[in-house]
Amino acid sequence: MNSEFTVAVHCLVFLAYLPDHMASSELLARNVSTNPTRIRKVMSLLRTHGFVKTKEGVGGGYLLSCEPDKVTLGQIYRAISTGNLKPHWCSGNQEDACLVSANMEHVMDDIFTEAETHYELCLERTTIQSVLDKVKKCKHV
Repeated sequence: MNSEFTVAVHCLVFLAYLPDHMASSELLARNVSTNPTRIRKVMSLLRTHGFVKTKEGVGGGYLLSCEPDKVTLGQIYRAISTGNLKPHWCSGNQEDACLVSANMEHVMDDIFTEAETHYELCLERTTIQSVLDKVKKCKHV
């Protein structure tokens, strides 16, 4: 899995923590501990899928455009990271005479597809609001 999913969830939870407040990519980047360019890339995907809206220019930034108690991590995962459980490389060779080598890629594809389905179902049980609620209960600050 890539870390864009975690960045996206972090940004949405932070925006939910600041209702009706605009957050710049620089502010989000400081909060996430990454660079503003990466934030803008992830926020662009979130904007495309309707989770945030933007205001351009001086004093602009990102604003939550969804209800935190209705948006699930499954929705965010599908918007940002679907298909990332499967590695980009697979062992085996479909042209090989060996039964294992010739079929490993297909079998592993099926396993990763099933795993991703279960993972998404798990993420569907958690909302942005429930993540924020868990953060508020932490005593780390």
